[in-house]
Amino acid sequence: MSEIQTQSIVVTLDDGRRYDFPPSVTVLDVLEVVDPAAKKETIGANVNGRLVDLGSLIDQEARVKFITATSAEGLSMLRHSAAHLMAAAVQQLLPGSQFAIGPAIQDGFYYDIEPTRPLTPDDLPVIEAKMRELSGQRLPFARLEVPLEEAIAKVTALNQPYKVELLETIQGRAMACAKAAEQDELAHELDPAAEQVSFYTTGGFVDLCRGPHVLDTSVIRFFRLTHLAGAYWRGDERRPMLTRIYGIAFPTQDALEAHLLLLEEAKRRDHRRLGRELDLFSVDDEVGGGLILWHPKGALVRKLIEDLWRQEHLNNDYDLVYTPHIGRVKLWETSGHLDFYQEYMYPKMEMEGNDYYVKPMNCPFHIKIFQSKVRSYRELPVRFAELGTVYRFERVGVLHGLLRVRGFTQDDAHIFCTPAQMVDEVARAVNFSVAFLGAFGFDRYDAYIATRPEKAIGDLKLWNDATEALRQAADQAGLSYQIDEGGGAFYGPKIDLKVKDALGRSWQCTTVQFDFNLPERFDITYVGEDNRPHRPFMVHRAVLGSLERFFGVLIEHHAGAFPTWLAPVQARLVPVADRFQPYAKQVSDQLRATGVRTEVDVRNEKVGYKIRDAEVQKIPYILVVGEKESTLGTVSVRKRGGLDMGVMPIEGFVAAIQEELKPAVKTTGLAQHEGGNVHQ
Repeated sequence: MSEIQTQSIVVTLDDGRRYDFPPSVTVLDVLEVVDPAAKKETIGANVNGRLVDLGSLIDQEARVKFITATSAEGLSMLRHSAAHLMAAAVQQLLPGSQFAIGPAIQDGFYYDIEPTRPLTPDDLPVIEAKMRELSGQRLPFARLEVPLEEAIAKVTALNQPYKVELLETIQGRAMACAKAAEQDELAHELDPAAEQVSFYTTGGFVDLCRGPHVLDTSVIRFFRLTHLAGAYWRGDERRPMLTRIYGIAFPTQDALEAHLLLLEEAKRRDHRRLGRELDLFSVDDEVGGGLILWHPKGALVRKLIEDLWRQEHLNNDYDLVYTPHIGRVKLWETSGHLDFYQEYMYPKMEMEGNDYYVKPMNCPFHIKIFQSKVRSYRELPVRFAELGTVYRFERVGVLHGLLRVRGFTQDDAHIFCTPAQMVDEVARAVNFSVAFLGAFGFDRYDAYIATRPEKAIGDLKLWNDATEALRQAADQAGLSYQIDEGGGAFYGPKIDLKVKDALGRSWQCTTVQFDFNLPERFDITYVGEDNRPHRPFMVHRAVLGSLERFFGVLIEHHAGAFPTWLAPVQARLVPVADRFQPYAKQVSDQLRATGVRTEVDVRNEKVGYKIRDAEVQKIPYILVVGEKESTLGTVSVRKRGGLDMGVMPIEGFVAAIQEELKPAVKTTGLAQHEGGNVHQ
């Protein structure tokens, strides 16, 4: 009998080239044939739309795109593998440690671990040295797939209770799916016993993981462990507190060193440190975590932001509203918050036989104002805006200075419009946001249109119409954007603007969000031209996101050196001796009368110390006065950054800084949707 010939498989590369290979060829085998020179830079591949290891088998016709370590997918794979390498090092140094999860994150990775003893920062160099040792051993990342029951037995034998819990969670979901599928005769496809789970072995370290990973540990060369933190298991403060070890990893030494410099600069700009040093805000344990105390200087900056926000909204045909901090239970039942959001709401309060909740959002109140009278199509669009303080019970493990808090003020607006007005209103909101953010020095950002997620409410045509409206509005506003497939909320698509700060970091600020949910739940209508009720479109819109978070981002963007118009103190008077204090106070009063915020340093310190302190406090102008100045009615001016502007009359100083005293914002007239004002 002649030997049966095994049929070859076709591999098509992303550039269109096609190759025949024998069955069960590995991705690495393909790479060595089609592009052996690229082997050094390639760490994985996308095979038929799925990211895989170089060691993965290809056993059917496939489209293959090779992944380098410098790509977004490759960096994530490299960093995920670095997390495993770190865990392997900890296991060797502290046998018996228990491991939870270790994902890649932006710029780096972490692993949550329950070590056999408490870790300190002094342990990081030791762990890092062990990682380098294991990297030099070229240990392969070997993948093994086993049935779910066998996987549970395996991690139980390894004394890894966190992995056991993860697998049992998967098992519970699989069983629930199998039970639900029995009626559809699909139970055999969802049998939990047939569920496959993957492990990766790195030397003596065995970890439950979906992968993919790099080929071996020698690929992970340029890394640094950065710091330790506490993290509750699964984010629940009732569960054990684990030790989270953070690290960074890059494909080259140059990239690593550049990022380390960035981290140092980020540390210098940290809003928590600057908030303390510049006396802007604080958090107090007796008050409660995540609840901000605004000090006089921080409160003044906040007032300036709020004043500008209110004035520009009035200039652009918004109506300002105020709403209560609490609402009766019926309101939150109607809105759906008690069904979908209760875990983030503060507990209910009982008063006079009624239950109340502190508000986590302002939206239901704005809807009730809209509903307070019959609305005609002639009145639309209706635009309500409020600086509304809300409260959300964030877990203690995620609280972070001003950036993640429990009580914060949203710069909320809700627009109620007809379908025909939808595109113009969204474009108007986008243009307004871009112009307003520009006043604070933010002129770079990434824009995203987030589309319908897998689980969503509302008619598909509504979604398609709303998403198309967002596209048209973005184009009309001159906005360059990316599509975030499936990134919308369950109740509607949205446009997100993520501003880039001075270090190139992205921060979520502006959101323009359609909502198909609340108009239905509250049954809001307007009377159309046909004299019949119609459902308005509802748009949630925030420019800054929240005052607290925006203030934190603003501090870090400017490193505490606010623009002159926003600085809590714009000029500090420094008399060179006590006898010149009266003149300094006279100048201060004169400047205050022209709108310049000043203070006089009357401390019994040397002039050099006072000047250095004013520089540390990031005050835009230092005005030194002595014998000559008091005689001639002048001031000696030093500008922030060390520039000596010389001696000038008081009126001359005011004239010189006049333009700096006003915010550069041009939102008025944006209803005409002028293009070209968007920077990328």
